[in-house]
Amino acid sequence: MSSLGRLPLSIKLPLLTAAMMVLVGAVASQQVLRALARVQDERVQELAQLHVEGLSVALGPLVLRHDIWEVYDTLVRASEGTEGRRMILTAVAGDAGRVLAATDPRRVPVDSAIADLSVGAAALEDLTVGGANPVLRLLAPLTYQGRTVGQIVTELDVSDLLTERRQALIYLILGNAFAVGVLAFAGYLAMRKMLRPVTTLARQMTETRGAPRPIPATGIPRGDGELARLARTYNSMVGAVAAKAEAERRLAERERFVALGRLSSSLAHEINNPLGGLLNATDTIRNFPDRPEVVRQSADLLDRGLRHLRDVTRVALEQNRLDDGDRQLASEDFEDLRLLIQPEVSRQGLDLGWSVVLSPETANRLAAGPVRQIVLNLLLNACAAAEHGGRIGLSAATGNDQLSIEVSDTGVGMPKSALDRLLTDAPLSPGGGVGLRLVRDLTTGLQGYIVHERVGGVTCIRVILGPNSEAPDA
Repeated sequence: MSSLGRLPLSIKLPLLTAAMMVLVGAVASQQVLRALARVQDERVQELAQLHVEGLSVALGPLVLRHDIWEVYDTLVRASEGTEGRRMILTAVAGDAGRVLAATDPRRVPVDSAIADLSVGAAALEDLTVGGANPVLRLLAPLTYQGRTVGQIVTELDVSDLLTERRQALIYLILGNAFAVGVLAFAGYLAMRKMLRPVTTLARQMTETRGAPRPIPATGIPRGDGELARLARTYNSMVGAVAAKAEAERRLAERERFVALGRLSSSLAHEINNPLGGLLNATDTIRNFPDRPEVVRQSADLLDRGLRHLRDVTRVALEQNRLDDGDRQLASEDFEDLRLLIQPEVSRQGLDLGWSVVLSPETANRLAAGPVRQIVLNLLLNACAAAEHGGRIGLSAATGNDQLSIEVSDTGVGMPKSALDRLLTDAPLSPGGGVGLRLVRDLTTGLQGYIVHERVGGVTCIRVILGPNSEAPDA
């Protein structure tokens, strides 16, 4: 039954139709066989009645006189007629129940008891062609001038009627099987044609490879039927999904530049402070070119400051790269993120907790770009939520071939709209950025999941990435 449930509709419906046709054919065949049996029984009863009535008229006086030779001669002549060819044996007895004559004297001797021959015989009204016995036995009274003067026992050969019934059964079976096969095949072709739009719709929905595709105009049925409206509705939905995806992509891109703008303002302070020291060092070198130790100290200061500026600009450029998806994740990526987020932490006077323990074998299975974007967005949201003087934390660790990233803050907690963006695929409500939805999309793309907790005044967002990552039951 379960295997039948997995069959496509274009096969199940013709099979159901074929089963109903088999049932109807079986009932119709039964009715035909019953009608044929009724006709055959009427023919045999009519023939037997004519045989008995004819013998009664011819043999009545002979039986009264017990004229054995005349009775035998009459029986032989009657058996040679057209009706008598079906009568393979006829025996006549007098009123005493003793046989006077029979068409086969050796089988039924004269003066034998007619009762021995009449065992299993049926009356005229009960005579019926049935079963596998090709011989019917009839027991009828011999009536002459209104009174019974003897008995007649006749055996009838009905083998031809049984053959006719078997042939009719075979023809019915073959005819029904042929009709069922032809009509089932025609039904299959018709259903395939009628369900072709549904098959096309199912294929378009299951073979999207990440993006739904509209049904071509040639695949939409003509007219304004249900299937045509279904196909047009699906194409409208595909267009709406594509428009929504494009809008979300643009919003995500906007959010990315907003985040970079926030970082740029912080990095400007990070770069501006060392520049003052570097300018002082150059002034010192100009003013004291004849003092080697002062020049050396100033040069060292210049070297350290320039190296720091180089690191800051390298990290900023690395974060802004769009073709970073193929590079593997490493511990240095988290150090870059720490350097990027440090100006924001310092500006708001936040306390930053940082713990990164990575296994190279696990980390190298993940692309650096998406992971960096996930962590940066969560850290920026944590900084905004913690407010001035708060505490944020990042913990990254590997285990069981998975990477666990946990970002926490001591803010007031995330509103429901933010949680919907982070934890569900609900449509984005007006207002607010899409950074949290970007985190969800990137996590889903890496086959991971997100867990939100609020314990003891601390909000914790945990992202689990890696093979076989499945969200725990709610």
